[in-house]
Amino acid sequence: MAHYVIMGCGRVGVTLAHTLEDSGHSVAIIDQDDRAFRRLRRTFAGRKVTGIGFDRDTMKQAGIEEAYAFAAVSSGDNSNILATRVARETFHVPHVVARIYDPGRAEIYQRLGIPTVAAVRWSADQVLRRILPESGVSGDFREPSGRLVLTEVDLAPEWLGHPLSAIERAARVRVAYLTRFGEGMLPTPTTSYQEGDTVHVMMNMADAAEVTRALSMAPVKES
Repeated sequence: MAHYVIMGCGRVGVTLAHTLEDSGHSVAIIDQDDRAFRRLRRTFAGRKVTGIGFDRDTMKQAGIEEAYAFAAVSSGDNSNILATRVARETFHVPHVVARIYDPGRAEIYQRLGIPTVAAVRWSADQVLRRILPESGVSGDFREPSGRLVLTEVDLAPEWLGHPLSAIERAARVRVAYLTRFGEGMLPTPTTSYQEGDTVHVMMNMADAAEVTRALSMAPVKES
């Protein structure tokens, strides 16, 4: 069991708090407005701390000194970044993340080594990936340099029954995981592509067109 500190008792903060508590962890949640804590379920057993999320005394009340992770998910980009930096640089919390609404700033902070979730960009990418197939390469995750992306790929029906290792060879990608019957699954050397699977690969953005072309075609028979 670990201790988690969350800044911001909005919908995201509440969801995080409940999920972490259900997993057996201890949780403290910070918000400037104590009325925000009404969003928490009545059975929530964690700490509810009223105050400024990046204030050191407030953070100490929330148990930041023994925290395994800190998540800043308030509605203010500047507050989230400042709180994340205090958690990491002052209290040396090993795992921190800040939610940022401004995509441009999120990319800058990410390149500076501050883990961020760009809420607007992520939401837009998720929507576009479902309504505009050719934009699917925007991906679920992109590392700071922008060269590598984790994304879903579409495969021709002829790939059914073929091992994932054959997909990797044909498209020069690495299969990170697949979703089968709604659940994530780590592939093994013998895992094959089945009907209904969603395949998630890590690939080089420069190879996007070639990957799409290779997987849209039937696999070449190996001699």
